[in-house]
Amino acid sequence: MLRVNSKAVQPGDTFLALKGPRTDGHDYIDEAIDKGAACVIATHGEYPVKTIIVEDTRTYLAGYLKELNMARLEKIKIIGVVGTGGKTLTSDIIYQLLNSLGVKTAFIGTNGFYCESKHKKLKEATPDIYILYDLINEAIDKECEVIVIEASSKAILQRHLEGLRFDACIFTNIIMDNIKNKELYLNSKLDLFKKIKGSGHAVINKNDSNAGVFALTQNKNIFYGTKDANYNVSRIKLFYDHTEFKINNFDIYSPLIGSYNVYNYLAAFALINTLGFLEEDIIEATKHLVAPDGRYQNIMYNNRLIIIDYAYNPDTIKSIIKETKKFSEGRIITIVGCGGDRSKAKRPLIGKIVTDNCDYVIFTTDNPRNEKEEDILNDITENLTKDNFETIISRKEAIKKGINMLEEKDILLILGKGHEDVQIIGNDEFPLKDYDEVIKDIKK
Repeated sequence: MLRVNSKAVQPGDTFLALKGPRTDGHDYIDEAIDKGAACVIATHGEYPVKTIIVEDTRTYLAGYLKELNMARLEKIKIIGVVGTGGKTLTSDIIYQLLNSLGVKTAFIGTNGFYCESKHKKLKEATPDIYILYDLINEAIDKECEVIVIEASSKAILQRHLEGLRFDACIFTNIIMDNIKNKELYLNSKLDLFKKIKGSGHAVINKNDSNAGVFALTQNKNIFYGTKDANYNVSRIKLFYDHTEFKINNFDIYSPLIGSYNVYNYLAAFALINTLGFLEEDIIEATKHLVAPDGRYQNIMYNNRLIIIDYAYNPDTIKSIIKETKKFSEGRIITIVGCGGDRSKAKRPLIGKIVTDNCDYVIFTTDNPRNEKEEDILNDITENLTKDNFETIISRKEAIKKGINMLEEKDILLILGKGHEDVQIIGNDEFPLKDYDEVIKDIKK
């Protein structure tokens, strides 16, 4: 069997020395041979077992996996979703809608791998190609007809998707803030659209200034947006517990809240309609949508609203608060912290953003890692001029306090960890999931 992890090598296996962003498989060839590898595939070197020298081991791996799985790949449609924001939500909406429409669908992304009722945690939103093939094959074995892959720029640049071909791709948007190499960033996302099959569709956000770049002539281009697109959204009405809007001439009632969820839904609607499903059937399936785990996830509680979101940096936190203000009717109380061993410069920025834009703030721990919780909280709060905040080190206690503060029509934002189900303290992981803490507290 072909192996890329030297620790997994069994006697008689072939070991392929794959170079990654942090490690080089060539450094582990001796270990693989000691474990019984009968053959080594590498780009250089001489070894005491059968050795195959190739120009690029990643290209070799992509070609090997494609050839090995070619017949099986014909049994499933592969959809890719790319963009700075909205990938997880858009992918999850497609996953939910298609399953509601009777099309067995799997999903690979930030929140993990979903197939039937089965969920696997993933180390990366877009795993490396050999893991992707394992997951795709698992979906095929479960008789899935479609798999949706959330494609990150990092994964594309690291060639995690090399050799795969897509039946359709969605471009959500590009936000260039804090991007050092903008051309590289843009081209990494564009690369996915060069992998669309000849009969495949490109679903493109026309409101984004880069829309034209993604409209490659070899693809069937479909546009969505607020005007002059194939799928136009209008008359958006935001409510505390749902959203209403129109797509072309169709009235949509969505259980998902927030205006950006409208655009994520619009992209999913355009794609699914393009695949041949009737608008009326998609609208009916929409009634069953639920917010993805930790992504603007809303929990109604005695006419109070609790929202859990993964936002953890100044831009996304500011965006979440701005979005929430569009439909808030009471106070906005926010619980947030900052991760340890990460950028300290962002901490005072986050402190100022939340105290300036929220009625009350509880600063707490995120993943402190190898820093003292008190030091992180002090970095966030030491230069604040407002006094509408407090610090509670225990995240569990902070959530409990935030819920107890809520009055009718208030909103509690719990930011930073989203779908994560552990808290990292030192080098250890301890069970902690914001959603579980909320449910436990509101049921008391």
